[in-house]
Amino acid sequence: MPQPLEAVNDFVVRFANVNGSGSASANTLFAKSILRMGIPVSPRNIFPSNIQGLPTWYEVRVTEAGHVGCRGGTDLMVAMNPQTWDKDVAGIEPGGYLFYDSTKPMPPSKFRSDINVIGVPLTEITNAEYTDSRQRQLFKNIIYLGALSALIEMDVAEIEKLLAEQFRANEKLVKANIHALHLGREWTLRNLKCPIGLRLRRANNVGDKIFVDGNNAAGLGAVYGGATVCAWYPITPSSSLAEAFQSWCKKFRTDPDSKKTRYAIVQAEDEIASIGMVIGAAWNGARSFTATSGPGVSLMTEFIGLAYFAEIPAVIMNVQRGGPSTGMPTRTQQADILACAYASHGDTKHVLLFPQDPTECFEMSAQCFDLADRLQTPVFLMTDLDIGMNDRLCEPFKWDDSKMLDRGKVMTAEELEAGKNFGRYLDVDGDGIPYRTYPGTHPTRGAFFTRGTTRNQYARYSEEGSVYTDNVERLLKKFETAKSLVPAPELRKSAASTRTGVLYFGSTAGSMLEALDLLEQQGIALDAMRLRGFPFSKEVDEFVAAHEKVYVVEQNRDAQLRTLLMTENHIDGSKLVPVLHFDGTPITARFITQAIAKHQGAMAAPSRKVAS
Repeated sequence: MPQPLEAVNDFVVRFANVNGSGSASANTLFAKSILRMGIPVSPRNIFPSNIQGLPTWYEVRVTEAGHVGCRGGTDLMVAMNPQTWDKDVAGIEPGGYLFYDSTKPMPPSKFRSDINVIGVPLTEITNAEYTDSRQRQLFKNIIYLGALSALIEMDVAEIEKLLAEQFRANEKLVKANIHALHLGREWTLRNLKCPIGLRLRRANNVGDKIFVDGNNAAGLGAVYGGATVCAWYPITPSSSLAEAFQSWCKKFRTDPDSKKTRYAIVQAEDEIASIGMVIGAAWNGARSFTATSGPGVSLMTEFIGLAYFAEIPAVIMNVQRGGPSTGMPTRTQQADILACAYASHGDTKHVLLFPQDPTECFEMSAQCFDLADRLQTPVFLMTDLDIGMNDRLCEPFKWDDSKMLDRGKVMTAEELEAGKNFGRYLDVDGDGIPYRTYPGTHPTRGAFFTRGTTRNQYARYSEEGSVYTDNVERLLKKFETAKSLVPAPELRKSAASTRTGVLYFGSTAGSMLEALDLLEQQGIALDAMRLRGFPFSKEVDEFVAAHEKVYVVEQNRDAQLRTLLMTENHIDGSKLVPVLHFDGTPITARFITQAIAKHQGAMAAPSRKVAS
């Protein structure tokens, strides 16, 4: 037998299942039970875009250190899908463990000599206990959870508590699931050596952190941000964001006595209709948004251009996925950066916010509405599938109840009555942002015609070239103002002096922070800056200028963030070294570490003279 891996509270477990088999519930119980032991976990669900039958994986990183990014590699593979067996076995670390259903014998060629094999006759145990085919399918998952609880020393009492909570409305189901759990556990304790080299030990590293996904957090943030209108069309991976907003509205925007609702949620016939409704509601003064993904943004671009040019607030929450076209609907990427920054034809520039986790999804979702009103323009929340659809251990949400909504420059009836000059597109403060009025503000003053064609400062139609030029240059001035309003970048200085830096953003953050520590252990020091919003502030220019070389880490093929830095901030591209990951899986700390270490090694290697 190979030397087994040994680790306490620091390993990766990967479940390989068939979509629609009911495994998701058992796998989630596995992750939550470890959390209940005070040990941080970072789970990820990798699922197909069809309903049933294709492979699905669920990865749980057990990490007492609290790492939230993917590490890379698998220490314990729970192989429940014959279709993906070869790939799953190949991904196990040397000395790692393969857990499988040993009811039917497997040929030796299906195993590796450098891993440890654990066979449990799951089907045999299940069939001996249950006759109903659906029960056999569902309880088999709980039986393997019981077996794992013995192998890695899970606290079985915590699993039982979770089962009691999950099925609290049906005592029979609680007892049935606990029975199945112990079937697997007791067989394993009787027949196998327990525990294996990977084991759990109760800790106290979870603290007051919460376990939530980014879509749920963004939906709640929209409520706190004052949103009352959501128009959307279902699309993976953003649908649960709109659904979360609806559930939070039912709780917080429904009068407890009269049961009257103070919100409007419309599932439109398509993405084009949904953004049109958002713009119409915002024009009337409501805070409104849509939740979508890349294909939806593509369809919305003409309306987005209207909102930009007519200067109507709108919030678009883009949960990015693999593209182009249908692409990989259930895989993650950061590949909509350029599409959103310049959405629509003609000269447009849009504000983008880049949350790193569910906590920032909550905060920035709310902030989007203030920014959209303040700047009178579309604002994008740029999350992705990895953040949006996976539960993440993160800081509790905080909110200042004294905070007032920033509605920006809105002229009141009193100001109009007093004779204040109103020009809908008149810049009186020099920041590029004009005053607006809500419909019906005053019976005779403050009205204007909203159009997507050229007009002068008083909203009167004009095709004069100078009028058009003045207008679009003012929009640029407004974009310059936005630099001081978007979330500031976050700087992390290396302990050692260095002339090398790295820029990153969004869901890359967890893996990037871990990679910085791993690189430091190899003697590679990097200053790091996390970008949190676009347009980029002067701090970004100063960071790049202070370094000879800056790595730009992103999850797309075309180095879109790097392109944006070169285009908008006129940064010399030779200083920006792309580190790109785009296979649809979340970027790992290992990938970043290896890519940067390899490049650093190549740069440090002496050049060879070529013989003439």
